Amino acid sequence: MNPLMPSLSPAALSWLDPFGFGRAAFDYWRDAVERSTLYLDVMRQRGNQYLEHIEQTKPNVLGFESEVVIDGRELSRPVNYELMRILPPDGVETDPLMRPFVVVDPRAGHGPGIGGFKPDSEIGVALRAGHPCYFIGFLPYPEPGQTVEDVVEAEVAFLRHVISLHPDTAEKPMVVGNCQAGWQIMMAAALEPDVFGPILIAGAPLSYWAGERGYAPMRYTGGMSGGTWMTSLLSDLGAGLFDGAWLVQNFERLNPANTWWDKQYALYSRVDTEARRYLDFERWWGGHVVLGGQEIQYIVDNLFVGNRLSTAQLVTADGRRIDLRNLRSPVVVFCSRGDDITPPPQALGWVRDLYEDTDDVIANEQTIVYCVHDTTGHLGIFVSGSVSRKEHAEFTANMDYIDVLPPGLYETTISRAEDRPDAELIERDYLLEFQPRSVEELDREIQHRPDDDRRFATVARISEINLGLYRRFLQPWVRALATPESAHWMRLMHPNRMGYRLLSDRNPLMVPVPVLADMVREDRHAVGEDNVFRALERVASSQISHGLDAWRELRDRSTERLFLDVYGQPLLQALVGLGGDAHAHRRRPGAEPEHRRFVARRREEIRAKVAEGGSHEAVMRSVIHVLGGAPATDGRNFQRLRASRAELEPDITLADFKHLVREQFFILENDPEAALAAIPHLLEGLDAEAIDAHLEHIEHVLAASGELSEHAAQRFERIRALFEHSKPATTDSPTGAPASDTGGSAPPASASEAPGAVPEPATTKPANRRGRSRKASPRRRTPSKADD
Repeated sequence: MNPLMPSLSPAALSWLDPFGFGRAAFDYWRDAVERSTLYLDVMRQRGNQYLEHIEQTKPNVLGFESEVVIDGRELSRPVNYELMRILPPDGVETDPLMRPFVVVDPRAGHGPGIGGFKPDSEIGVALRAGHPCYFIGFLPYPEPGQTVEDVVEAEVAFLRHVISLHPDTAEKPMVVGNCQAGWQIMMAAALEPDVFGPILIAGAPLSYWAGERGYAPMRYTGGMSGGTWMTSLLSDLGAGLFDGAWLVQNFERLNPANTWWDKQYALYSRVDTEARRYLDFERWWGGHVVLGGQEIQYIVDNLFVGNRLSTAQLVTADGRRIDLRNLRSPVVVFCSRGDDITPPPQALGWVRDLYEDTDDVIANEQTIVYCVHDTTGHLGIFVSGSVSRKEHAEFTANMDYIDVLPPGLYETTISRAEDRPDAELIERDYLLEFQPRSVEELDREIQHRPDDDRRFATVARISEINLGLYRRFLQPWVRALATPESAHWMRLMHPNRMGYRLLSDRNPLMVPVPVLADMVREDRHAVGEDNVFRALERVASSQISHGLDAWRELRDRSTERLFLDVYGQPLLQALVGLGGDAHAHRRRPGAEPEHRRFVARRREEIRAKVAEGGSHEAVMRSVIHVLGGAPATDGRNFQRLRASRAELEPDITLADFKHLVREQFFILENDPEAALAAIPHLLEGLDAEAIDAHLEHIEHVLAASGELSEHAAQRFERIRALFEHSKPATTDSPTGAPASDTGGSAPPASASEAPGAVPEPATTKPANRRGRSRKASPRRRTPSKADD
């Protein structure tokens, strides 16, 4: 019996309370007291866990065993980062010949390890796919004098070492950067593009001025605080160190309903089952780290307020310009409309900032793939198990295909295989499709507004003025008064840190809590969800949450309105030097003369290769031409094409295959008519049987995606006509006149049949390998050896 609760006999209760309301009230009251005791005990455990975690030399929430490969503190320019090799768990084997997979952890105020926090994380998905995995994490305190550029150079050094550990792997490492780590690895890839394979950035802000009005409150923070001078003030008060708890507090302020009520009520209402999950998350959320004053000032000045990354205005200390157009690896951008920290415009706006149109993307030989989730929040993008099992699993499984996608801009959609009419053609549970997009179509997601650019440019100018005034008049005094001891006590007294300490065992008032919690667990009296007072509790909780949401919406709308009104004043803009209407506040970086010469030289090289090659080039060119006219494509074509290509040339590598695909794409892009007209020349010397085999192979590859669209079918018929026209003539007719080996007469002489001309496309749809029209089978077929 629980000594905290009095007891009455059931008979007495029935006589006193014939309708059961009193009994329900008593049961609810007893359950509420017990839940409150258990809740307080969980908070005590949270506090103890926090203290134990921050007192570790290398705190980490990484859910996998690992070993340190390189300690960044031992580099020539020391940093508090380290490269770790992930040790596969029992029952999981990795192939050292597969592409290495590197996850870079975000350093945005919280502790390290979130990229491998759960078994169903980015690392877990890659391990199960057989990839050797590495993790770039960090330590709680920066090295003296450490800068953002030092960290970028360290990450480049880490990747070079990973490449050296896999000398027999032709593919460069796939690199994943979450949140802050995303823009950091993009900077590294812009400086050293040769060490990067495909890049996946999840929830990473790159275009900081972008955002849809009403849905991006965080972008107004710099303007409402008068610029970045407060960052410098907090760093000076911290004796050169910036407490990451301030960044965490900014995140929490975005959603007060979740911070102040929903998260805590979820624990309280299900305290018997929710404690473990809550404590696991809080171990990371409360693991505040420290950033160097130089680092955070560089970030807020150049990125958050200055927006210099997406417009190629950043220059390193040794004079190198950080231009994201230098990337040569495919970039996959994963974002969500439910993310209020990095909304899609901030994750995708850099494409519009850098490239004028899709032709500009192609001219830079860049492949950009983006996926916009509808609902998941910021952390859910790289923590949610459901997202990792679907989006991240599909990205990992299709990364080789993404690596050979022709340059351009693509949007991905993920559909469940069983919901599709061509389910029998799909080997996995989900299908990742790629829809070609234009910069104009992307702009509908970004919702760029030039008048907002002028406002944010005004903020940047005012920030520079206020920072200069602070450094001139206040900074000497603040630095003279701040000491390492005062900085230490300031961090201890931060409200986010104090909340953990006050509810730990170091508070004498918490001594009886574990004893009472154990007594409750021994004799727990939980009430069912059908209890009327429990239902009223849920209603009250919902009203509190909705009230906080309403207050947040009012706050955000008021902040946005104030920002737009203040920084939209023409007089203020003129006072900071932005009065001219012709001033470009977000100027698209122009092409360097060297880049223009490179593009011109590349076009000449491609033009000279139109008629170079043989049947393999003809087949690849044909497939690209047909798929280029389709509304979407996916990895099934790639798997079939690569498998059959390997049969023809067993020693083919992915790098060679990628080169072939891209060369043929550029040839078609540069002059499609000349490229198609050259196909008969590429097939010269082949007999009719070999040409038929190649044509059948093309048809087999195209059949992987189901029925072709009408436009793609017309393109295929044009290819068929070109292959038929390439067959050598025979002299089997009685008159000795040449006839085609298909039994028909020779093509009539016409302008379309002149040397180098392309036959007119037919309008019939292609047949499958047995000559029948391709239709979806009602049953899932068993993959054949040909499919492998």
